[in-house]
Amino acid sequence: MSERIETVVLDSQGMSAWLSQDRDVLAVIRSFHAMAAELVIGANTVVEVSHARMNTARLNWVLSQVRIEPVTGHAARASAALLKQAGLHGHKYAIDATVAEMALRKPGPVAVLTSDIDDMAKLCGSQVRLIAI
Repeated sequence: MSERIETVVLDSQGMSAWLSQDRDVLAVIRSFHAMAAELVIGANTVVEVSHARMNTARLNWVLSQVRIEPVTGHAARASAALLKQAGLHGHKYAIDATVAEMALRKPGPVAVLTSDIDDMAKLCGSQVRLIAI
């Protein structure tokens, strides 16, 4: 990864891959650590990746490595505006929109680690680098 990234936002798939210790994602995370990029997730992403079989110790360790951002009323309204602009419905894309909104307001350059490149591109435009997992 040659371009300097200041902030990396992880969606639920990015977090899930990190939690499950996917080798490719671990390598990407290491490269972001090496460039001192801030790793960020939304509070709702914590909820989205949680399930009954989750290794709680692993989850807590990974969460200690990231900044957890709240989804405020202002962020929710901005996320709704992104959905409208992209022609997407909140019922299906609500959390994606909050991830995109967070990425768009972070200091750049910003990357989003996601498995949902097409929808995130609709929400983020060209302002955020999308990294497929």
